[in-house]
Amino acid sequence: MKHAEQVTFGGGGGLERAAHMRGDPEALTAAWADCRAQVLLMWRGKPLTVREAGADLPGGLAWTAPAHALAASRQDEALFLGLAPGGTPCFACDLSDWQPDGLDQDALNSFADASEQQHPDLPPAHVFAELRRVMTRLTPLEAELAATAKALLSWHRSHRFCASCGEPSNLAQAGWQRLCPSCKTPHFPRTDPVVIMLITHGDSVLMGRSPGWPEGMYSLLAGFVEPGETLEAAVRRETFEETGVRVGPVSYLSSQPWAFPMSLMFGCAGEAVSQDITIDPNEIEDALWVSRQEMMTVFAGGHPVLKPARKGAIAHFLLKNWLADTLD
Repeated sequence: MKHAEQVTFGGGGGLERAAHMRGDPEALTAAWADCRAQVLLMWRGKPLTVREAGADLPGGLAWTAPAHALAASRQDEALFLGLAPGGTPCFACDLSDWQPDGLDQDALNSFADASEQQHPDLPPAHVFAELRRVMTRLTPLEAELAATAKALLSWHRSHRFCASCGEPSNLAQAGWQRLCPSCKTPHFPRTDPVVIMLITHGDSVLMGRSPGWPEGMYSLLAGFVEPGETLEAAVRRETFEETGVRVGPVSYLSSQPWAFPMSLMFGCAGEAVSQDITIDPNEIEDALWVSRQEMMTVFAGGHPVLKPARKGAIAHFLLKNWLADTLD
């Protein structure tokens, strides 16, 4: 695909992950003490961001110095994200144990969490914001760092116990491993492979919606890759299970790290050999074919029913390139 690595979270910011430093306590201590070092504070998966005066949304990431009390008190559990261009050490620390005053739990649990949290020990313009809300406002480097931190923290929260013996495990390798102190089994960050499919038939694309999505929201079909399954087979299986549409040739287009909570999306193109739709209500709520001309109206915001896919998501990226004829 011509623009495969231009997808949001697709890298390109020059981050050096510096894996050789993860098991070197002296190197990590020196990196933390580096005058250039910066720490990304995270709260329940939300990165700390900067809200400019009068702005509708926060902008880029807000970095904190390692010497700040909120970061320094969590140095032992800090995640080492890598070295930014020029050698700047980047870390992440989790503040999820902080309980904001007047927390709106319903807002946090909503499909599109628009709430923001401001810690009293941080500048007023620094707020924790849902990554999906701000992802298109981040630089490629910021997006990669935020997605990496969010995915790693999600893994640590859900894998606190050893899968071999059941004992609590400890953070190791600067956050890139968990080690069981009882049976010594190492555990490594999990990434779940997901296929997301641009299924076309002639000049139309197959779209679907899940229950509970906002009104008018449709997207490309997607599903998890099962053990022992190729990407191509997953595309054909998921499409048929959800819509009854059979798919012939399948090709790979682009990938996107998707830290919600810790997936890797494989964007694929598939050619449908049938058009009849029979949805599985246990999988999706609705599915329909949308013509190229109609999708152009959707992207322009002029469709009476359909809303454009979320900017920053790989579905939007694939559809945009399909419309521009830049998939090859």
